[in-house]
Amino acid sequence: MLNEERVKLMTKMASYEANEGKRNVSIGSYFRGDYIGLQVMKSVISATVAFVIVFALFVLYDFEVFMADIYKMDLMDFGKKVIIYYLVFVLIYAIISYIVYMTRYGEAKRSLKIYFNNLKKLSYLYDREVKRRD
Repeated sequence: MLNEERVKLMTKMASYEANEGKRNVSIGSYFRGDYIGLQVMKSVISATVAFVIVFALFVLYDFEVFMADIYKMDLMDFGKKVIIYYLVFVLIYAIISYIVYMTRYGEAKRSLKIYFNNLKKLSYLYDREVKRRD
């Protein structure tokens, strides 16, 4: 005879495994610092690429004026400004990424804890039914 509570629990767990469970298991396989560090490093690389693209678009937008003004401007001052803008941009992006990935890791761990508690409950229900048959 089928245990209705066990069937509901198994259906709920199968739905979790098919949807968000895959992502949460991959997140849960990391230590907290490793996961967040890796994701922030990826974000810093992405921010660097984005900054280079935006800077290139800025220069290419009015390239003729830029080339005419390049002889009039202080290149060291211009380079310092670009580096400062880059560092501020990357720092803000890294802080936001840290917060986002710290939250995702916490949610994944909580979700996995509930999933593993459901596994224990399912095992208990199965053991209880097996003992009842004996």
